[in-house]
Amino acid sequence: MFLTEKQQAVLSFIRDFIEDKGYSPTLEEMSQYFGVSKVTIYEHVKALQEKGAVKKQANRKRSIELVAPAAEAAPQQPPTRLLPIMGRVAAGDFIEAVQDTEEFSLDDMTPRIDDCYMLRVQGNSMIDDHICPGDLVIVQPADTAQNNDIVVAMVDDDLTGNKKATIKRFFHEGDHIRLQPSNSELLPILVSDVEIQGRVIGVVRATI
Repeated sequence: MFLTEKQQAVLSFIRDFIEDKGYSPTLEEMSQYFGVSKVTIYEHVKALQEKGAVKKQANRKRSIELVAPAAEAAPQQPPTRLLPIMGRVAAGDFIEAVQDTEEFSLDDMTPRIDDCYMLRVQGNSMIDDHICPGDLVIVQPADTAQNNDIVVAMVDDDLTGNKKATIKRFFHEGDHIRLQPSNSELLPILVSDVEIQGRVIGVVRATI
């Protein structure tokens, strides 16, 4: 059974949640954890059902059951993709064109960490760190952070009363935590406590 990285991340969360709590998570709990909409989580759970990894009873909140053992549900590693590096090109002064072919493995762009997942960025609060709207950030799950780490954090949404996910730089300062945007036009978020979901360890930009 082949699962995408996102499907594997959702399946791992469901498995860990059941092992810890004794019952399955709701779509709302999963959407808050991953910082995505319930519709997105629903589609992932539906795909897991279709692939035989889980089963779920309709119209019941906590009815997700694991079907496949964790070993069977592990994602298949795709073959390594290599791209040729043909030489150098100037981004400043002109340089002599040099063709010196070597190869670069796309596997080198990300670490081999099974529980990593990706989130698509909305908004421009991190543009000074070259994290732009539409980019995909690679997130390593973690519940703690060091100062200056770029983190995915859950903060209270004053409009809805629920929590929402945001990407910011983390700073622990005395009796409060500063979530600092990398955009000089925006103000930091100051909170007494925050729920860390993970650390951003990479950025993928599909188009320019």
